[in-house]
Amino acid sequence: MAPGRKIGGISDWVGARAALPPSSHAPRWPPARLAAVESLWGTGYLSPGGQAETLRLAKPLGLGTETTLLLLEGGIGGPAEAIADTFGTLVVSLDADPELSVIAEQRRAAEPNGRRVRVENWDRDRPALRRNSAHHAMALEALRGAPVAPVLESLAGALRPHGRIVLTEMVADVAPPAADREFAAWCRLDNRSPDLPRVDVVTAALTSRHFDVQVIEDLSDRHVSATLAGWRGAVKEMATGPRLPAAAAGIFVTEAELWLLRIRLMRRFGFRLLRWYAIGAA
Repeated sequence: MAPGRKIGGISDWVGARAALPPSSHAPRWPPARLAAVESLWGTGYLSPGGQAETLRLAKPLGLGTETTLLLLEGGIGGPAEAIADTFGTLVVSLDADPELSVIAEQRRAAEPNGRRVRVENWDRDRPALRRNSAHHAMALEALRGAPVAPVLESLAGALRPHGRIVLTEMVADVAPPAADREFAAWCRLDNRSPDLPRVDVVTAALTSRHFDVQVIEDLSDRHVSATLAGWRGAVKEMATGPRLPAAAAGIFVTEAELWLLRIRLMRRFGFRLLRWYAIGAA
């Protein structure tokens, strides 16, 4: 199935296994949740933007058949597949969530061009990326509250001379109050630590590792527009399609809470989604 293509919309996941197992060990990504998320953002994607935004982010890296890309937080494989198919690049896709890595590997093995993608797991709290293992890197909100310095130290060491980095991250100029209920709910739903970095901390971490930061772009408006567009399409389809079972509707409501909280917090506290583009030294 082509990356970024809708899986058929809301009606296609009505019959999916919607109920979460009644266990404290219930998976975060059961089939019904994956189907709901992909009906919003496209096959293989867990967040807004899909294939078009992935390729826009990758374009400055100058990828080709002779390059290797290290992709942090590759999710269930959509970004890696799109990059490998478009540029012929060998993509090493890593995710800190073992559940997502297993799903990504299962999907990779079923793809005709899966040999251009390698799936691995990583630990953002104790990163140990293989040194000199890739030409370039993309990190898609890879920090998620982890300390900036260790992650970027490991990422810089994984690249060869003149390696290029594209990094996206949600930043906060002022930390929200620890007791803020909406912020705490968002962190829980998004499975992240509450420690959002400041833009100057990320920039300083790159420059201290001899990267020339050439671009810092605010993606916030694009991100919010893509998020709202996905939800508008889903609501329109639900209005004209079959009635969702209660369990499936509950999954969908939880996803809505996650993304609408994100937008609300961006407006309340001035959170921004930024993109860094940096080139390493020789």
